[in-house]
Amino acid sequence: MRQGRLPDGFGVRIDPKVRTYRDGRVLIGGSPTRMLKLAPSAAAMIGDGFLEVTDPQTAVVARRLLDSGVANPRPRLLPSTDDVTVIVPLRNNVGGLDRLLAALRGHHVIVVDDGSDVPVQVPQAGECRCSVSVIRHEVARGPAAARNAGMRAATTEFVAFLDSDVVPRKGWLEVMLGHFSDPEVALVAPRIVALDPESNELARYEHSRSSLDLGRQESAVRARSQVSYVPSAAMLARRSVLLDEGGFDETMHVAEDVDLCWRLEQAGWRLRYEPAAQVAHDHRVSFGQWFGRKMFYGTGAAPLAARHTGKVSPLSISKWTVAAIALLATLTRLGLFGALVSLSVAMFRLRKVFDDLDQPTRVAAIFVARGFVAGLWQIASAMFRHYWPITLLAIIFSRRIRQVALALAVSEGVADWLKHRETGGLDPVRYIAFKRLDDIAYGTGLWQGAIQARSIEALKPTLGD
Repeated sequence: MRQGRLPDGFGVRIDPKVRTYRDGRVLIGGSPTRMLKLAPSAAAMIGDGFLEVTDPQTAVVARRLLDSGVANPRPRLLPSTDDVTVIVPLRNNVGGLDRLLAALRGHHVIVVDDGSDVPVQVPQAGECRCSVSVIRHEVARGPAAARNAGMRAATTEFVAFLDSDVVPRKGWLEVMLGHFSDPEVALVAPRIVALDPESNELARYEHSRSSLDLGRQESAVRARSQVSYVPSAAMLARRSVLLDEGGFDETMHVAEDVDLCWRLEQAGWRLRYEPAAQVAHDHRVSFGQWFGRKMFYGTGAAPLAARHTGKVSPLSISKWTVAAIALLATLTRLGLFGALVSLSVAMFRLRKVFDDLDQPTRVAAIFVARGFVAGLWQIASAMFRHYWPITLLAIIFSRRIRQVALALAVSEGVADWLKHRETGGLDPVRYIAFKRLDDIAYGTGLWQGAIQARSIEALKPTLGD
């Protein structure tokens, strides 16, 4: 990790989901879950959960809290919006471009026309309230190449990438810009919400469960975490960093945004997801286009697995949790006993980590129980998404597996609905039906990509201790 000093006035606040022990000297939380031990003097700096950087000592503690994932930034310095150029890659969506430009008041915009059938024209004076220039590729080279071309043509310190099918909400840029007062932040992304949340049932499902919507909770962006990447439909970045790191990989026509995030992380840069900034996306809400897009996303796993070993996995789960779930799935008393033994072994192994805490056995039991529930839902999700062809074969030939699969399909679907439901969204029955179709589409693309790449890396689970 890079170690640029946080500026005075920069604040960090402990995430509300983090658990504190020993008078604030031990913090457990983040994604993935970590335990952070602080010296008494460092714990005293945090006080009521907020720490403001005022000197080198507080800067060091604030950085450690951020990098451990137990705290979120509260920047107070704001770069100027004049230091941002908006890059819009475009191919045959002039209507979307006009709608977007109408929302971009006062910004300099570079539109990269990536081989549109009818060349994009520079808007006449008075047609929009921003400065627009156009770069044209006579032959389509893909969105990654279009973004890179716009980035190279820009001269400002920051570049914002917006697809032509989005509309930013008020304040979107200012909220994200504050994060760059941390000199080690290279990229920030907003929450992607639905432009059309209710025109039909599919629109209502996407309003709650779009693949581009990463949720309500702010987060660092890290591989194998709750927010492992951010989509390129809307993101803000330091131009110099992207140039140094090679920008988007132009050989990739899917998942190039994931690849960029992971390369930046590997180079030691910090990335943030900021849901307080929102950009509305015009989701595909006709069934054929929607299903095809989900399949397309699935095909990106194989090229990612080839570039980032060990980071692409349908499952990342403890082997003790896998053993307990497999034993429970036998629906026998012996299986129940074996599952309890497996979880007990995991608890006593974890207890050693918490020896310094009060009631270490109780703390270990809590985390093992949480890990078991999370692992159960991971497996259930993977059964119907990543491994649905295998699940289908299993339920055809086994009545017992059929019963277990049906119970998991319903219960996992209800849990997912409760987690993602939005006002105006679907009822549980229709939501679960669309969720299962969503899973089938993505899983089909995943297997298609693996077959084309002649590699099973994107299908291999990761088992931990």
